[in-house]
Amino acid sequence: MVVTWRGAEHITDCLDGLAAQDRPHRTLVIDNASDDGTAALLARHPSRPRVLRLPRNTGYAGGVAAALARVETPLVAWLNDDAVPESGWLSALEDALLAGPRLGAVGSLLRHADGGVQSFGVRLTADGHGADLTEPRRPFGFCGGAVLLRADVLRAIGGVPADFFCYYEDTDTAWRLRLAGYDVAVAADAVVVHRHGASTRPGSARFHRWNERNRLLTLLRCAPTTVAARQLARFTALTAVLPLRRVRRGAVPNAANFRASLRCRVLADVALRLPATLRQRAEVRRRSVLGRGDVWRRWAGQ
Repeated sequence: MVVTWRGAEHITDCLDGLAAQDRPHRTLVIDNASDDGTAALLARHPSRPRVLRLPRNTGYAGGVAAALARVETPLVAWLNDDAVPESGWLSALEDALLAGPRLGAVGSLLRHADGGVQSFGVRLTADGHGADLTEPRRPFGFCGGAVLLRADVLRAIGGVPADFFCYYEDTDTAWRLRLAGYDVAVAADAVVVHRHGASTRPGSARFHRWNERNRLLTLLRCAPTTVAARQLARFTALTAVLPLRRVRRGAVPNAANFRASLRCRVLADVALRLPATLRQRAEVRRRSVLGRGDVWRRWAGQ
């Protein structure tokens, strides 16, 4: 599944890379109402991908969630439209996933265009951030830009959090896999070259709003109660004192996520979603076989 939005500049390279794979597969492109000629490129591409065109932009998470009901294969891959897989990418993922009965997902090695490592998977920080691993070691989760999952398992743990729009849908999914007793791995020989941020601009106000909001929502859905409450309180407290810090010392980082106005919007977003999120938390608990505390103690800060 390839989710795209205004991907005319890079979607062809992604589809060319998929066409070169040495394993049989079906390609489904979810077009988030692109208005830049992406639809025409998809129609002309020789690989003839299936296309699900949505009436509005639902983001990466929304696109994956909308398409999951159309997946008929036992395995499903997510691939960013600005990622180009090497020819053995899919076979490496499939071989690794099928070799481990308790594996719910296998992620890829994502490289930048200059050959540098973007991600060997995701670790869970001590304050509940999902952070890219830049060296090979056992991951907590996967980078959603290039991953293969068991479709039935993904459905059984509740699918994808569509209202995240983008960011943290991968960490949230990996967390729920672990709570349900499944493992996550990364196949280092499953390589994609990723133009990170081609569709969204890391560092922008929107990026930080989605990133901060979805981290808090992931904690509220998946983390132990004390952890989720502590991190939400910490975020709120820092938001409240930021104006005073600027007035008294001026020692505040010049980044969008340290703007009180943006952080207030994040808190408003979380408050608006809180009733639904707490219901989702109960559903996550119902589907879990491991305790939230057990998973947190094993992975947080590793």
